[in-house]
Amino acid sequence: MFSDPAKNIEQFGLSKGMFVADFGAGSGFYAMSAAKAVGDKGRIYAIDVQKDLLQRIKNQANTERMPNIEIIWGDVEKIGGTKLKDDSIDAVIIANILFQAAEKNNICLEATRILKRGGRALVVDWRDSFGGLGPKQSDVFSSSVAKEIFQKNNFALEREFNAGEHHYGLIFKKQ
Repeated sequence: MFSDPAKNIEQFGLSKGMFVADFGAGSGFYAMSAAKAVGDKGRIYAIDVQKDLLQRIKNQANTERMPNIEIIWGDVEKIGGTKLKDDSIDAVIIANILFQAAEKNNICLEATRILKRGGRALVVDWRDSFGGLGPKQSDVFSSSVAKEIFQKNNFALEREFNAGEHHYGLIFKKQ
C-alpha cells in the first residue's frame, strides 16, 4: 500500500480554521484531505510550479465544493517563492517532494519563513528506492537527513509516524 494522504493528514492533527500551505501540491490529494480537516473557516494554499496540476486541483475543488482551497503558482525551492506572508501559516505539508528537489534547504527555510511560531510541518517522503518503485536510490532523501535539515533550521522533531509501507512521516514544530 502506498502512502495514504487522508491518514497522514489525520496523523498531523489539523483543526478547524487553520491556514495550511501544501508545498508541491501535485495531484492535490493532501490539499483535498487538509481542506476537509480545516473546514470552511480554514484555508489551504496549494502551491506548485506546474500550472496544469494547479488547474486540476482548482477543478476538483470546484467540483467537490471546496472554496477553502486557493491555488498559488509558485516555487517552494525559492525563499519567498510561495508568495505567502511571513509568520502567516499554521501548518505546512511537505509530502513527496524532497526526494526530487534540488534546493532542499530552501524548502525548509521557506517553511520557517511563512510558519507562525509554534507552527508545524508535516514531512512525508520515500523510505527507499524499492527496486524501481519510487525514486532512484541516489535520490532517496532519508528521514535522518530530513531531521538534520529541519533541526538546523529552527524546528524541533515532535514525532515520527508510519506514513505507509514505503514512506516515513515526520512532524516538526517551529521553535
